[in-house]
Amino acid sequence: MHPRNRHNSAKGSSYQFDELCKANPALIPFVIENRNRQTIEFANPDAVKQLNTALLLAYYDLKLWQIPDSNLCPPIPGRADYIHFLADLLAESNGGEIPKGKSYTGIDIGTGASLIYPIIGVKEYGWKFVATDIEKQSIQCAKLIVSANTALKKHVSVVLQPDTNAILNGVIKQNTQYLFTMCNPPFFRSAEEARQANARKTTNLNIKPTHNFSGQNNELFCEGGETEFVCKMLDESSHYSEQVLWFTSLVSNKKNLNAIQSKAKTLAIKDFRIIEMEQGNKISRFVAWSYLNQHQQREWFNVSR
Repeated sequence: MHPRNRHNSAKGSSYQFDELCKANPALIPFVIENRNRQTIEFANPDAVKQLNTALLLAYYDLKLWQIPDSNLCPPIPGRADYIHFLADLLAESNGGEIPKGKSYTGIDIGTGASLIYPIIGVKEYGWKFVATDIEKQSIQCAKLIVSANTALKKHVSVVLQPDTNAILNGVIKQNTQYLFTMCNPPFFRSAEEARQANARKTTNLNIKPTHNFSGQNNELFCEGGETEFVCKMLDESSHYSEQVLWFTSLVSNKKNLNAIQSKAKTLAIKDFRIIEMEQGNKISRFVAWSYLNQHQQREWFNVSR
């Protein structure tokens, strides 16, 4: 994990269950002993949800965090890595200094019911966020999280994207500037593909299918899957080339990078990156692109302030 990730076990900050259970007593029934260490059954979605709730309450200044069982429960350590590696990218554009504070606003595309990226970004770097989603129920849940937590109220605006065929269009307003966009796009190309993957995963784990591996349709799939989603974002981003410093998106499947890079080459992008993140044996990545060269990126900070 990223060295600034507060869940990085290399820093001696692996799960402290005594502290986590104090923050969220609902976690207590799920804590078990395994090889003289406390842990949970990670195949149990209820245990995972209570663990992640405890992490947010204990380390991210939250008083309340609740999501419906029908929504995906995000793994906090991995989501935090995206935020920290993004901060490093922004620092490269700012003479090595991570931009911090409410002067800088990012857009979280598809924030979901969990509001996870704004929560972490506010805590770690003090950024402001516009959090968008096309799902009304997710928007309602995200707004409840904001209203219940003082730390978020002056930092996060939750906005419904009314056009289900748009990503950035309708969200980025005229005469506004944003430090970045971030996104965890739907992975699958159809409901059937998502269902088959869910069946394989639950079979491999030898458990019954549960909401932990389902999620809302818009969280899981869209026409064309992840590749088409990111390529559409690339297309739309060209209309806001002077309003956003860095556009970014997670890419779950490494095989999709070629198509995404090919699409990027058709646009006037000056800086395109693939940034890998390692969490244990898992390697994830996000792509990032800017319509400004490195000199223009440095100048952006002078103008935007």
